[in-house]
This record gives sequence, structure tokens and C-alpha cells, in this order.
Amino acid sequence: MRILVPALLAASLLGGCNPTYNWREHTSQEGHYKILFPAKPASFTRAVDLDGLRVQMTMTAAEVDGATFAVGAAMAPDAVRARAALPAMRQALLRNIGADDDAAPAPQDGLRVEATGAANGKPMHLHGRFETRGERFYQVIVLGPANAAPPEQVDQFLSSFAPQ
Repeated sequence: MRILVPALLAASLLGGCNPTYNWREHTSQEGHYKILFPAKPASFTRAVDLDGLRVQMTMTAAEVDGATFAVGAAMAPDAVRARAALPAMRQALLRNIGADDDAAPAPQDGLRVEATGAANGKPMHLHGRFETRGERFYQVIVLGPANAAPPEQVDQFLSSFAPQ
């Protein structure tokens, strides 16, 4: 009985330690950025066209409660084209959810977005951060139903992004 009580207590405590957001640090395979993901991420690479700039973009993403937390990373031929890619990425994401682009021009090395639209007939909310470091450029986004990701979780993800 003495062994059983502590074992049951430990099991009940561990059962309560199953957080929806299981934050973990992720370093890109190339080592160009670090970020905290709320679940185990997966990565894939594909060709994208950003207003005439064709690049291989690596997307790393995790999903929690219907919200996707993702980082897209790519490299342009030079820093000027990397900065020009930011508004193109932003516009493509807005177009994907049918949202209007009402942003000011991109600052020197970054751009943010928050928008509401729809995908496949379902309301969606987008939070995003876009940055450059030299010829490298990044999109850091949370996309999902309006209340799928609490604001503090969105902020933690977006603010944890650190280009290296």
C-alpha cells in the first residue's frame, strides 16, 4: 500500500501535466534562426514565386487546436531583393484568406500583419511578422480560426523568433 499511494499520486500529477502548448526551442537545420514552437514541428521545402522572385522556401510548422504556427525561410540573391520579398509574402498570405492589404510600406528590415479573412469558407485570423537579415528573409505566422490561439501564445511565438 505504501508503494501504491505515491505511484497513484505521481500518476495523477503527471496526468495533469499534459499542456496544450508544449513549448520547445527549435533551431533551423541550417542554423539561421531559433524559435519556440508550441508543439513538435515538421518541415518541408518548396519553390515559391514572390512577385517574380523564385526561391526555395523551407516551411517549419506545428499545429495546436486548429492554429498553425509556422516559419518560412528563404534566401534571395541579395539584401535588396530580400527586403522586396517581404510585402510579396505578406500579400500572398492575405490573398490566401481573402483579406485586404491596408499596411504601410515595409520598414527597412521588417513588417507585421494582423488580418481576418476566410479559407475554405471558414473564418480565419492571421498574425504575422516578416523580417530580413542580409539576403535571408523570413515569415513567422500564426493562422487559424479567430479564437484558436490565445493572444499570449501568439505573442510568445512571434516574439521568440531570433534570426542568427
